[in-house]
Amino acid sequence: MEEYLQSALEIVKAQAGSRPMTEEEILSMVKSVAGGIAGLVGGQIPPAGEEAAAPAMDPKKAIKEASIVCLECGKSFKVITKKHLASHGLTAEEYRAKYGYKKTQALACKSLARERRAKMKDMKLWERRKKAE
Repeated sequence: MEEYLQSALEIVKAQAGSRPMTEEEILSMVKSVAGGIAGLVGGQIPPAGEEAAAPAMDPKKAIKEASIVCLECGKSFKVITKKHLASHGLTAEEYRAKYGYKKTQALACKSLARERRAKMKDMKLWERRKKAE
């Protein structure tokens, strides 16, 4: 088992070097990679459907101040785009419904959503519409 753990640590170390990861993400990834390697070597590979059914992390913790984690693949972004969701065969609405987000939840990190909200308030488009009528 120790050799699986060493292999998993090397893989996760390379991943952490290419993108920022929290301690929780690193530990979770080491456990899953070590288990996956052990399963491959032991011939106990879980069916692909079971692995895809579980989200990469808790949906409540996926939206952070500076990033949002795709619950399908575990990658971090500032914004989860339609193009990325299409690569998983989902629309934004389906993604929100699948993971229990509100229909109005922005698929962007908290800081970006806050900036956009402030910009819209500054623009006051609802007042411009009234003046035009």
